[in-house]
Amino acid sequence: MRRRPGVHAAALVMVALLPACAGVKARGSPTTRSAIPSDCTGVDIAASPEKITLLEDVARTFNGKRVQAGGKCVFVRVSKKSSGAAEQSLSQGWEESRDGPSPNIWSPAGGAWGSVLDQHLSEKGEGEYAPTDYKALMLTPLVIAMPRPMAEALGWPQAEIGYADVIALARDPAGWAAKGHPEWRPFKLRKTNPNFSTSGLNATITTYYAATGKVRGLSSDDLGSPTVRDFVAGVEQSVVHYGDTTLTFLSNLYREDQRGRGLTYISAVTVEEKSILDYNKGDPEGKLRPDQSGTKPRVPLVAIYPKEGTLFSDNPLFVLDAPWNDDAHKTAARAFVDYVTSDRGAQSQTLQYGFRPGSPDVALGAPIDADNGLDPKKPSTVLEVPRPATLARILDLWEQTRKRARVLLLLDVSGSMGDEAVARGPTKLDLAKQAITEGLQRFSPGDQLGLWVFTTDLTGGADYLELVPVGDAASTSEQVRGRVAGLTPLNGTPLYTATLAAYRGMQSGYDPQRINAIVVLSDGRNEDRRNDDRAGLLQALATTTKETQAPVRIFPISYGKDADQPTLRSIAEATDAALYDASDAATIVTVFQAVVSNF
Repeated sequence: MRRRPGVHAAALVMVALLPACAGVKARGSPTTRSAIPSDCTGVDIAASPEKITLLEDVARTFNGKRVQAGGKCVFVRVSKKSSGAAEQSLSQGWEESRDGPSPNIWSPAGGAWGSVLDQHLSEKGEGEYAPTDYKALMLTPLVIAMPRPMAEALGWPQAEIGYADVIALARDPAGWAAKGHPEWRPFKLRKTNPNFSTSGLNATITTYYAATGKVRGLSSDDLGSPTVRDFVAGVEQSVVHYGDTTLTFLSNLYREDQRGRGLTYISAVTVEEKSILDYNKGDPEGKLRPDQSGTKPRVPLVAIYPKEGTLFSDNPLFVLDAPWNDDAHKTAARAFVDYVTSDRGAQSQTLQYGFRPGSPDVALGAPIDADNGLDPKKPSTVLEVPRPATLARILDLWEQTRKRARVLLLLDVSGSMGDEAVARGPTKLDLAKQAITEGLQRFSPGDQLGLWVFTTDLTGGADYLELVPVGDAASTSEQVRGRVAGLTPLNGTPLYTATLAAYRGMQSGYDPQRINAIVVLSDGRNEDRRNDDRAGLLQALATTTKETQAPVRIFPISYGKDADQPTLRSIAEATDAALYDASDAATIVTVFQAVVSNF
């Protein structure tokens, strides 16, 4: 049994208010949905996506054993639900029509989500759901993933490398030329947003530890030092952009690697160790089984275990103290937990899938080995989890030290945006307005924000209109809110013209100290007969992105079932960004929040 680590406790209370959309699509759909045998007690598990295939395999084996508990056999079913999305559903009231069967066991990526859930329930005057003691299914450490040649240029595997080295290289005006490789250009770091991602939060915590030189006892007083703030700001300024999941970065890196351009796309990304294994077997999204593999990358990734120390993500198995989880179901759930955490076969499976077993009875070995760029003897230093008050302060300071954004919202106001998003419900434009209005809260003074809309046959025959020029979000956020409120659906969809014009406009005012990006929300296909040159648009975007030192990334939202998702995906790929999928128009508020996590 493990005492729940304070790893994110009170801090995550602040950051888990929104569900984290894993990848480019909100995840929460059921996966295994077999009928429960009449002589068995059913146990439903809501599990985070990275371990869904593993748990399905383990559940299948367990069900075949017909394990008895409480006088009946136990039958387990597994559903996929992102950690943040599950926490929100549990804290706000689980709805089976929306969320699937009420879980008897909840397994998020990290145990701190239990603290988040219980805090939210406590604020509502309700009892706690997540036990303070639980068993961990498996572990995986946070590492800095680097393309092998780049890591070797820093002295890997012999040299001890850490965040201090990353900072020094990121701040060097010569970039990789300082290490004899001018062809790799500037040092580029990717890390996820700690408001959405456990790995992003862990990376932020380890950065503060690295800045102070401590490995335990980090306090709020330590965080206020100008030296610490300067160190952390240096790391954040080297970030290309943030995001809700590392899968976006790894998928883009894999695509660029297959084209021979991987070494200019990324220098380092903070990920969990398991993600390196998946990437190196040609599975950047972690979808394949252990006996499957895709096309391996030209240049593999290796793991840098920061010399300053790192944190582990555990995978808790919470037997929930929820109203629907009666004693019979708890007894059955514990039978499965005992099995999966103690059975050597089940724990060996966690290793096969690239995780470190939670049981000490299973020794580390392949695939966690040097052949895959990993070191089973590391990390040599495991950091102590800071106190909740310190974590809360870390997140407050991250908002001050994070890289600022310069973002243009490009909104489709074509006639189809007036269609109902759901039967006898609000229109797509109504929901898009709500999504933008709520998303504006994620921008802070110091960020820059603007708004364009596009549709055919505007005044003077224009296809797009600047409603709010890009400027400091302290003033433009309210302007955007006001202009969005008054929008109405109009004519056709000049997707190509508007996208290229917005791209060129943002490039002309490019700010190298900011994340420069465009969010395109569109529900249709290009309907501008005067410009139907899709190939020309994509070539212009790709050529400029690859050949300029002024990259502007376009994050499209494919909105509704009629959106031109292939084209929007190609736009994202041409600019080294990511497509976000809101094919179910009712998900747009959640998806828009995930998009904004990039900034």
